[in-house]
Amino acid sequence: MDIGFMITSLEQGLIYGIMAIGVYITFRILDFADLTVDGSLTLGAAVSSRLIIMGYNPFLTIVFATIAGGISGSITGFLNTRLKIAPLLSGILTMTCLWSINLRIMGRPNIPLLSDNTIFDLFKVPFTVSNYEELILILIVVTAVLITLILFLKTRLGYALRATGDNPAMVRSMAINTENIKMIGLILANSFVALSGSLVAQYQSFSDISMGIGTIIAGLASVIIGEVIIGKDSLSFIIPGIIIGSILYRASISFALMSGFAASDLKLLTALIVIIFLSAPKIKTIVGGKLNVTSD
Repeated sequence: MDIGFMITSLEQGLIYGIMAIGVYITFRILDFADLTVDGSLTLGAAVSSRLIIMGYNPFLTIVFATIAGGISGSITGFLNTRLKIAPLLSGILTMTCLWSINLRIMGRPNIPLLSDNTIFDLFKVPFTVSNYEELILILIVVTAVLITLILFLKTRLGYALRATGDNPAMVRSMAINTENIKMIGLILANSFVALSGSLVAQYQSFSDISMGIGTIIAGLASVIIGEVIIGKDSLSFIIPGIIIGSILYRASISFALMSGFAASDLKLLTALIVIIFLSAPKIKTIVGGKLNVTSD
């Protein structure tokens, strides 16, 4: 395993870690099964790529992509909170609509960015670590996202968001509109997912209409790995832990490909990774119980 492999896995893990944070907000904080993310990741990539080939500043396109992701989350929120459509179905409907919307935005199934400047082309550091400019830029963005989210979740609105997922009845008893809070959570989550999609497109120098397929599984895998390794108790640890989970997940996928697995096996490998980490606490309990019985 060379240094190039490790750096690439680290960079990809960090970028997709932002997406995993969005999944964490919906699945863990809001307790909302949101499948919008499969479409909003592609939406972020589509908006950013389209604007870049139109001559817009690559950094500015990230802002527009993030806003677009927030709009997609608001649509899911509207379907659920105002039209009373089930959470799972709301996400599926928005994701389905986004497939056509993304094609409209892109104008074609994929957009290459090889001849256009991205944020990674424009970012320069005046140090001897110029070979790691991409990694430095990604670290800056991810750090900003982590700090922003942790600070937000510790505000009054952030506490209301966390409480809505845990005990909505209690939140309503405090005269807080849980539907509005849920809407805010979905907007925030899908904004992060679209931000990740924008970075992915610029990192790999292309966007594709099918690049979002399986996003929800990859995000869940990252969240679960992070929770198993870091734990769920402290918010200040679990949020960075999700990033660590994303890095480990991407590294395991890359290692599997280098070991000879076919690309068609990735879905199976992802499912196995999720199963292993989901069952890890149960296996640990069973093994620990047997060891205690043996020692007695």
